[in-house]
Amino acid sequence: MTYIVTARKWRPMVFEDIVGQGHVATTLRNAIAKNRLSHAYIFSGPRGVGKTTTARILAKAINCLHPVDVNPDNECELCREITEGRSLNVFEIDGASNRGVDEIRNLREAVRYAPAKGRYKVYIIDEVHMLTKEAFNALLKTLEEPPPSIVFIFATTEIHKVPSTILSRCQRFDFRRISIEEIIGRLRFIASQEKITIGDEALFVIAKRSDGSLRDAQSIFDQIVSFCGKNIDTREMARMLNVVDEEIFFRTTDIIANKNAGEGLSLIREITSRGYDLREFLAGLMEHLRSMLVVCTTESAELIETSEVYKKRYLEAPKAFNASDLLRLLKIAAETDTAIRWDHSSAGGRLKLEIGLMQMIRLDRSVQIDALLRELDELKKKVPGEVNDRRAIPFAESGAQKPVVRGSVKASQPALRPEQIVEPAAASPRPSRNFPEPSTTVPPARPAVLAGDSPDADSISIDEAQAKWPMLIDEACKKRIAVGTMLRETALVGVSADSLRISCPDDFHLDQLRRNREFISELAQNIYGAKVRLDTILATARTASSLAHSEPPPKESPESAVRRHPVIQALIREFGAKEVE
Repeated sequence: MTYIVTARKWRPMVFEDIVGQGHVATTLRNAIAKNRLSHAYIFSGPRGVGKTTTARILAKAINCLHPVDVNPDNECELCREITEGRSLNVFEIDGASNRGVDEIRNLREAVRYAPAKGRYKVYIIDEVHMLTKEAFNALLKTLEEPPPSIVFIFATTEIHKVPSTILSRCQRFDFRRISIEEIIGRLRFIASQEKITIGDEALFVIAKRSDGSLRDAQSIFDQIVSFCGKNIDTREMARMLNVVDEEIFFRTTDIIANKNAGEGLSLIREITSRGYDLREFLAGLMEHLRSMLVVCTTESAELIETSEVYKKRYLEAPKAFNASDLLRLLKIAAETDTAIRWDHSSAGGRLKLEIGLMQMIRLDRSVQIDALLRELDELKKKVPGEVNDRRAIPFAESGAQKPVVRGSVKASQPALRPEQIVEPAAASPRPSRNFPEPSTTVPPARPAVLAGDSPDADSISIDEAQAKWPMLIDEACKKRIAVGTMLRETALVGVSADSLRISCPDDFHLDQLRRNREFISELAQNIYGAKVRLDTILATARTASSLAHSEPPPKESPESAVRRHPVIQALIREFGAKEVE
């Protein structure tokens, strides 16, 4: 007996057997039952989804001598003739090879004659979009006023190439891609009838590779049966089809999560040595990342197209990435696929794949806002118990030595003070090894009120100067990062009604801050709300010795510590937030 391929042997014979096109089958059955048959139909859709099969069933149904519930009985003479392709009433024409105007003229002559047997003469034109413009024009008049016993059925995979004048004269049916579940169900039925043993995982691989085409799935099924015999092994099947194993995709995401660059390069070498197509690997990786994103977002595997074994694995796998991470990984994979598409050399494609994988491995993890808030809550609980004993250098009294900066100085009351530098050229090097390191994370020590000043209503208080000093530094960093950095390495040591005194650790800081004095004064005016002059001095041993006699800094409140935390500052800058009392 002559061998017949599965796609032909198990071609549907009635409307109910058409897989995945229930909307088309139901409409045609109702049209036949209610005697509302159109003179022209056009079936559009991807390859291998049942367009020609449906056309043949329709041709048999309207000519069957003994229909069964509007389905052909497939036993009468007319049904057998149509099934075997020898009917004088049904003509199948290939539009690609009969595309000229002469062929259409011959068709116009033939349609004038009544059918030799049965009620209707049916013309099935496959790939009708291949007809020439002149051929379509020659067909228009016949489609508009056809003989009563003629039915045209057009099939095409590219409906956009069919002129609108033809479409307007036909009933259009759009055939859909067949789902993976429907393909698996049909293949399982065929395997049971053929006494072939095959697992669900192998069926899923076939269905997924067919890309929604049942005919392609049946062709792959025939190929696998020829290779494996009646007992189909999944691993042997994957080796024969050269399909990338799902385990490789799980290994890839594990490598990315662990940031193991060496193992990632070894994986790419393994992929290329096995002969896998790089773009097919990337397509599978993107599908894998998409499945992880679905599980991460919905906490369910219902929307994942995979076997039940891997659905459970997706649900049980540890959540190494959040949704933001997976979206960024998908973007890198898509960009890598585009780059490989335009590089036809194997070495160039491998290099681009290695670059893409390294980008994924080195990708920093996203931090969610709710996680930041939890971290800040923990920080706020810890702040009250913390005591910071690091102090900035104050400008305060030390024993009998009183700093005198402003006002007159009597001869009977000699006083020592830090040397005030007016010009950088007059400065001399000062040793700084005995001075404590300025702190950038703790608030400065309480500044001293400069001699000769008395506080008034418009003056800046010591508490205000100390509280707003970090704000001034932050503003300076935003506008001039170099100036802000230098201010962090200085100390606020004195306050008067209209001036702030800053102690600099060395001549370089002193010179640079003097050059930016107007800029800092302007910032201080904005922060303190009053015109403030900036005085800079060089730290000396005497200034450092005053640290031992200065009063301890006040304990910082939890709210102030949280407000100055770098994460909070970053959030404020990022979102333009404002503090609400």
